[in-house]
Amino acid sequence: YIRHGVVTLEEVRRHAVASAGGPKRIEKFIQELAWRDYWQRVYAAHPDWIWHSIEPYKTGWDESDYREELPDDIEAASTDVACINSFIQMLQSTGYLHNHARMYLAAYIVHWRRVRWQTGARWMMSWLLDGDPASNNLSWQWVASTFSRRPYIFNLANVQKYTGPDIDTRPEANRALDGSYADLSTQLFPKLGVER
Repeated sequence: YIRHGVVTLEEVRRHAVASAGGPKRIEKFIQELAWRDYWQRVYAAHPDWIWHSIEPYKTGWDESDYREELPDDIEAASTDVACINSFIQMLQSTGYLHNHARMYLAAYIVHWRRVRWQTGARWMMSWLLDGDPASNNLSWQWVASTFSRRPYIFNLANVQKYTGPDIDTRPEANRALDGSYADLSTQLFPKLGVER
């Protein structure tokens, strides 16, 4: 409803605050509404940023090092990472993903599989019912590091913290994610040569 303008962010915020009994009880939700407003304002000011990298990748890799095509195993939800497959299946069957899962999927595609953020953003938008070019693409750039100071990554412990029992987070089924942030940074960004 927000994506298609049926309700405004202010209407949603007002209703949520009244229903929750005050803003403190839903602070994170209000922050998410603020991010959406921010992305919309950036898009209005810089419409050319939606499909073009705002800054170079800060990963040690050049843009030419990233694939332009989405690997088949991602589209088929048959990667060797069980939780990623679950997120893909959820996206493709419902047209929706929780914000954490969107970031995990974006980071996996860009950093673990080294696919251009535009490719991943276009693919995700094709499935999202609430897909919005500003929120989607500028978030992908934030994850990729072309609109942030550094790349966003996650590890298996983070996925375990924010998902329920319906997502397979066993280490043996998610080996690519099972490590410390320092170890994963060294593996994913070896050209940086510094601990992140």
